[in-house]
Amino acid sequence: MQHFTAHLHEEAGTIALGAALARAVQPGLTIYLHGDLGAGKTALTRAMLHAMGHDGHVKSPTYTLAEPYAIEFDGLTVNVIHFDLYRMASAEEFLDAGFREYFNHQTICIVEWPEKAETVLPPPDINISLSVAGEGRDVELQASSEQGVECLNRLKFAPNL
Repeated sequence: MQHFTAHLHEEAGTIALGAALARAVQPGLTIYLHGDLGAGKTALTRAMLHAMGHDGHVKSPTYTLAEPYAIEFDGLTVNVIHFDLYRMASAEEFLDAGFREYFNHQTICIVEWPEKAETVLPPPDINISLSVAGEGRDVELQASSEQGVECLNRLKFAPNL
């Protein structure tokens, strides 16, 4: 599957999608999150991290730009890096911070506001777009690599059941 869309009627739908994604991701995956302020990007990431086993607080890295999490994944510790590039003034800030080194085959990178550094970011495996729709959210997942297609093929999610 290369494409998936759903309407999430309430926050529980966002949490369920995050849990389903957590079961489908693999190390080395890069996910871009698109959407306006308040669209649910951080909520989706929080749900993914909690479903992966992180039991602490998950905050938006709006001011730090990146928050690392060490997650136990199939008996191994995998780094998941949550980026929020909203406050970046230029793509060069991303390079100056040394963030490119995190994009490798052992790390899962989740990037909010990727357009702020699109000229220097590696390409995503999955683009996720979220938008407010009434009381809920519309979500679209688009795979853009073989690894992204494999992830979406593993995704088991039935919205709002």
